[in-house]
Amino acid sequence: MRLPILFLLAALLVGCGPTDAPRIPDYRTLGELRVATRQDAIAFRYDEDGSSGFEHDLLLALGEHLQVPVSFVVYPDVTQMLRAVIDGEAHLAAAGLARNDLLPLRWSSPLREVDYVLVGRADRGAVRTEADLNGRMVSVRRGSLPADRLERLRKRLPGLSLHRPTAEGDQALLEQAAAGKLDLVATDRLHYAIAKRVFPELTVVWELPIKSQIAWALPLEPAAPLAQEVATFLDHMRASGQLARIADRYFGHVRRLSTADIVRFLSLVRERLPRYRAHFQEAQTRTGIDWRLLAALAYQESQWDPLAISRTGVRGMMMLTTETADRLGVRDRLDPRDSILGGARYLEMLRDQLQDDIAEPDRTWMAIAAYNLGMGHLRGARAIARTMQRDHTSWWGLKTVLPLLSRPEYAARLKAGAARGGEAVIMTENIRNYYDILTRIEPPYLPPLQPRGLKLSRNG
Repeated sequence: MRLPILFLLAALLVGCGPTDAPRIPDYRTLGELRVATRQDAIAFRYDEDGSSGFEHDLLLALGEHLQVPVSFVVYPDVTQMLRAVIDGEAHLAAAGLARNDLLPLRWSSPLREVDYVLVGRADRGAVRTEADLNGRMVSVRRGSLPADRLERLRKRLPGLSLHRPTAEGDQALLEQAAAGKLDLVATDRLHYAIAKRVFPELTVVWELPIKSQIAWALPLEPAAPLAQEVATFLDHMRASGQLARIADRYFGHVRRLSTADIVRFLSLVRERLPRYRAHFQEAQTRTGIDWRLLAALAYQESQWDPLAISRTGVRGMMMLTTETADRLGVRDRLDPRDSILGGARYLEMLRDQLQDDIAEPDRTWMAIAAYNLGMGHLRGARAIARTMQRDHTSWWGLKTVLPLLSRPEYAARLKAGAARGGEAVIMTENIRNYYDILTRIEPPYLPPLQPRGLKLSRNG
């Protein structure tokens, strides 16, 4: 009789027993918090600017709470991560781990809720009932929660085949499914939403009846001061709104674009962007703002149409007003190079006008909102946020206030009058998505003499 995957994993981790190697000292004695992790598009990743991710940032904040640096040790799969905690090689494991009480581990309180789906190409055969999975192959990460459910499902559906890769992450599997190399992939809904922004041909074909919680795994010890510190830390992060703020930074915007939006954007990346790439890269050299962010802004403004004109009279690739163009010395708003360089200077100017208490990437998102609204309205929104006891230094806090600027009771507080703050939020969130997509499909530009570091940290 075949045991479910999760029972096999538990047996593997328990049956091997702890190794003879000495356990690492307590984090206070060692002088660092050692975290076992793995590469994951949401939790922990390496990109052109170093390491980042939702749990990465949360763990750095935990290190500040504990007053020790955090050392990340990357393992190839979940089993080896958890083994490292059980064997005393790491203080905790973290990277998109679904809580599993069968394992000899202590779990933190949940970081986020997850549900799971089967994903495939929209042009493949439909799955309307469970029986339609007969004759299909599902790829699912070994040791993951869906692997156990699918193993049990296969007993009822002998025609269902399972492919269990160990080292490949969800995004790599979804990319292979989009290319037609894999049939179906079992993943969580957030990984699917991230992949769909680059591969719009993907769709959810079946809802798996699984819900879980992402949590951190700690040693199962009677006296566990670290577990108590983690509990206190996470309680504070929830109560202060910091947990929600970090979550918003990484995936608060990923579900905003429709499939049609993504298809059109990717089409124009191929058809139009190559004509103007050199201008965006020149603008990066002059301002230090990532050329892909400038391209995302220009797409939102004009869909890279140098002759675009709005009903209010703003014109060109970067949709500059006559007054702004004159102030920036833009001679011809319909010339794509002039418009791009002018728009980049304007964004740089807006960013530099913001107070020093606003850190990246919030600083950049607020500057982009001001590009649409004007700095006066943005400052007014920040003042209103303070009176409402909202976080006026973060984009997460401000984007809940901006839509109020169109209401008479709030507009009366603004020197410049009412504003369509809701539109500024939508515009900024769209640009975040377009920028994320471009960073996945377009390489960074490294000019020979970059005047200063890029204006947006890639943890945005």
